[in-house]
Amino acid sequence: MRSLIFNLFFYLVTFIYVLSCLIASLIPGRHALMAALKRYTKVMVWGMRRIAGMDIHVSGKSHIPATGPVIIAPKHQSYGDGFVIFSQFDDLSVVTGNHLEKFWGLKRILTKMNAVVIDNCGGSDAREEMEKQAETIRDEGRRLLIFPEGHLSKIGTKHRYRKGVWHLQQDFNCPVIPVANTLGQRWNQNDWMKYPGKAYIEFLEPIPPGMEKDAFMALLEERIESRSIALLDLDNPGALIPADIGQIEENAVARAKRLAREAEEV
Repeated sequence: MRSLIFNLFFYLVTFIYVLSCLIASLIPGRHALMAALKRYTKVMVWGMRRIAGMDIHVSGKSHIPATGPVIIAPKHQSYGDGFVIFSQFDDLSVVTGNHLEKFWGLKRILTKMNAVVIDNCGGSDAREEMEKQAETIRDEGRRLLIFPEGHLSKIGTKHRYRKGVWHLQQDFNCPVIPVANTLGQRWNQNDWMKYPGKAYIEFLEPIPPGMEKDAFMALLEERIESRSIALLDLDNPGALIPADIGQIEENAVARAKRLAREAEEV
């Protein structure tokens, strides 16, 4: 019953705020739109807590510099973790996949909020487009949210980490904040079922700029994955299947593109 009520709440609130954000996107500047988006995420987090029974704990915000640009790099397991993280900031820019543009009205909203929209499956073309679109964000010294895996991961599993986050750090010359996450135990990917219980979003120690690419990627993945696994609630697993912990996922489209790139490199 909780899942049914929350899902109805989710679709109704989303519809209302899409209309609100479309109206706000007609107002010059970004302030009205960003205020509407933050309000939307706060309402959704309220619903996650009060309706779906998710006991959400956010910690580690002291690791985020008070001023200047910073890149936020979380584990991505759920639509819900985007709401929780976005609600923590007044003006957060995001890197997102082009799959969102298929939803009515979202293309205009993403453009107005200066979101960096890229091909979901990555590659050199996506990286170049990401770097080009991120110039405005860098020049204005704003915070930037990027999910390093590029996909929603089933709780306990991981996708291949994309190197775009390292390239952005090279451009921005700023810290990257890894973020551990267990919200997928309560709201796994975009599943209908929701599970009450504890969920954690934890901002971890920053990774300073200047590291070599492979070393940076290894450190980022190790911090996010090890802490995300350590925070799992094994007494109340919710959507978690313990046998999935540490497994690697790759969808068919991403696999085909990866194999094509590897064939070109041979």
